[in-house]
Amino acid sequence: MNSQNQTLETIQDIRNMMDRSSRFISLSGLSGIAAGLCALTGAWFAYDVIEKSGGAGVRKGGLIADGYTNDGVGMLYSFMGSRLFYIALFTLLSAIVLAVFFTYIRSKRQGVPVWGSTAKRMIWNIAVPLVAGGLFLLKLIEAGVYGLIAPGCLIFYGIALINGAKYTFGEIRFLGYVITSLGVINCWFPGYGLYFWAAGFGLLHIIYGIVMWNKYERQPMQMEKKV
Repeated sequence: MNSQNQTLETIQDIRNMMDRSSRFISLSGLSGIAAGLCALTGAWFAYDVIEKSGGAGVRKGGLIADGYTNDGVGMLYSFMGSRLFYIALFTLLSAIVLAVFFTYIRSKRQGVPVWGSTAKRMIWNIAVPLVAGGLFLLKLIEAGVYGLIAPGCLIFYGIALINGAKYTFGEIRFLGYVITSLGVINCWFPGYGLYFWAAGFGLLHIIYGIVMWNKYERQPMQMEKKV
């Protein structure tokens, strides 16, 4: 009986080592919650700016200025307006910093390097669709197709999550499916892009983060406290 238990423990250890070598398992559920809260906060401030402006500059679901420059950042700045641009930039940077912070904390707890070969492969697979999507969206802005900006962000982000899911937890893939579907639906409701953004980047990330934390982080933390 003892030999059987030892064999099972050995098999479990081998499986854990294989998971560590093939998947980035330090991704924290708290990172998803933090990113979702940042997105909801950014959407709230953006909505406030739009309401105070009386909805001026809103056309086909996109915020536009009187003109825009042809360079990438300048084009975004002119397209969104200065206040919305800085809200979006601060929201993005806050979400990234908090995601890296919570992931780093978990990786230290697990004794796993946060920037290993698996993490690099995951980042690369996520970055390719994001960069391609970003360039495509800049071209849409240049062409004046503003109504597809919000759904395009959701679609390309969802595809990026699906593409990188094979190097981390499988739940990322389902999050990507839902966000991509949300972006596709948003194509038929272009005037509600901000609400779809809040749902996709905000609520879905919070739900995903809570599920991941309960499934992968809550029990280990409770065991550590008992020890």
